[in-house]
Amino acid sequence: MQLFAIVFLGIWGSTLIGTTDMANWILENTLTVLFSIFLIVTYKRYQFSDLTYLLFCIYLCLHVYGAKYTYAENPFGYWLQDAMDFERNHYDRIVHFGFGFLLAYPMREMFLKWIKFPRWVSWALPIEITLSVSGLYELIEWAVADILFTEQGAAYLGTQGDIWDAQKDMFLATLGAIIATTVVSSLKEIFNIKEEDKN
Repeated sequence: MQLFAIVFLGIWGSTLIGTTDMANWILENTLTVLFSIFLIVTYKRYQFSDLTYLLFCIYLCLHVYGAKYTYAENPFGYWLQDAMDFERNHYDRIVHFGFGFLLAYPMREMFLKWIKFPRWVSWALPIEITLSVSGLYELIEWAVADILFTEQGAAYLGTQGDIWDAQKDMFLATLGAIIATTVVSSLKEIFNIKEEDKN
């Protein structure tokens, strides 16, 4: 946990120093701050596995790297666009997919080991919550961009002219969660890893 925190704080600090749009950086990192507070507050009461902290670290690093340049103008996204001959910068799509793929397992761990939900619920909830949170996030993006901070709207949304951007983001996040839970479930079956079912 401490190592992951140090790595993340180093990367987070570098994104602040090198940001090309401070107002966007602040907007994008509001959720980063809230998520970090959640991890700090819960650490004494419940500690996640090392794998979960690694997944958290990877996801947060992807997110803050996107905030450094704005998602639509991310250098890695431009490189990928040129290399794969894409029509747009897909960095935001990578992060939305990562939201589901990287956070489904941590959610499952929390439901199964912390909240003590039945095993079948712990498989289903990460997918359902990923879809729900993705929809809520798109509504928050709309409110921030169109009502609260109109000057930062285009940079914050990063739709790049795609009228179906919100729906595609939600789909990719949900697909990521489905793939992650399927992979974990398959590995447990292959290696015959047993879990205690609470119901």
